[in-house]
Amino acid sequence: MLKCSNREHKIVYKIISILSIMESLVKKLVLGTVQFGLEYGINNKSGKPSRDESLKILDFAYKNGIKNFDTANAYGPAEEVLGEFCKKYNLYGKIKIITKVNHDIVAQLNESLSRLKMQYVDGCLLHEPKDARNEKIIDSLKKLKDSGLVKNVGVSVYEPEDAVYAAKMEGIDYVQIPYNIFDQRLNKTNFFELARKHGKKIFARSAFLQGLLIMNEEKIPKHLKKAKFYLAKLDKIIAKYGFSRKQSALRFLLENKNIDYVVFGVDNKGQLKEIIDILKQDIDFSQCKKELENEFKEVPKYIISPNLWKK
Repeated sequence: MLKCSNREHKIVYKIISILSIMESLVKKLVLGTVQFGLEYGINNKSGKPSRDESLKILDFAYKNGIKNFDTANAYGPAEEVLGEFCKKYNLYGKIKIITKVNHDIVAQLNESLSRLKMQYVDGCLLHEPKDARNEKIIDSLKKLKDSGLVKNVGVSVYEPEDAVYAAKMEGIDYVQIPYNIFDQRLNKTNFFELARKHGKKIFARSAFLQGLLIMNEEKIPKHLKKAKFYLAKLDKIIAKYGFSRKQSALRFLLENKNIDYVVFGVDNKGQLKEIIDILKQDIDFSQCKKELENEFKEVPKYIISPNLWKK
C-alpha cells in the first residue's frame, strides 16, 4: 500500500474541501429562464437566445449540478423550452421547478404544468405581491398545494414592506426577494428574522441587478449615469481583494446565511460556464463582503429598482 506524506494528505484534504464548498454553493443556485422567453436585462446585447442555445444552457446547468429552475407563465415560451428539456432527459422527479402565476392561478398553473410536461411543480409563487393580500387567492393557492399539484407555495416581492408581510403569512413556504450588493434594503428590516421564525425559504434574485453591476462604464445608458458613482466605489473595494464584479456579486449572495437559494439568469452557455468556474475558486470573501455591506447601505431607489428605469 502506498503511503502519503503529510503534505500530500493536506493537498488531498484541501481539494476535497474545495469540492465540498463548491457543491454546497451550486446547490444554492437556481437557474432563471426569463431570458429563454423574453429579451431581458439592461446588459443583454445579443437578445433572446435561440431554442437550441437555451437547451444547451439547460443541459450544461444540469450536468454541472444545478437542479433548481425558476420560470413563469409570463415568460413567453420559457416554460415550453424547459418542458422540452425535461421530457428529453426524463427529468420528472429529478429536478425542482418553481413557476409563477397571477390572477386566475388554478388555470394558469394547469397551463404551466402542461407546458412543463410535469405532474407537479416544487413551487408556485404569486407574481403580483398585492395578490398575497387577497384571501381568496391565497386560499386557492393553498388548495393547489393540498391537491398535490404544488409542493410549496409563496410570493415574489419587490418592496421591503411586501417582503415583511409575506414573511409573517401562514401557509406560505417560499418568498422570492430582490437582493444584491446595491440593494440591501431588507437588511434594515426584520424580514430575515421573521422569515426564519416562520420557516420560510428565501430565494434571492437580481444578483447582477439585471446586468447593471457588471456593465462597462461606457455602455451605461444616460438615464443611469449616476450609477457610475456607485460602480466606481464598488470597483475600488473589490480591487483591494483582487475580485471581479461578477465574483463579488455572486459571492455576496451565496455566502449570505440568510439566503437559501440564489436565482440568476444567463444569455448563453459561456456565461453559465463562467459562473460555474467562479464557484470552483478557493477564495475568502468574508472581509470584502463586510466592507460591501457597510458601504452600500443607502443606494438610491431609482438605481436599484429596474421598474423605475427609463426605457
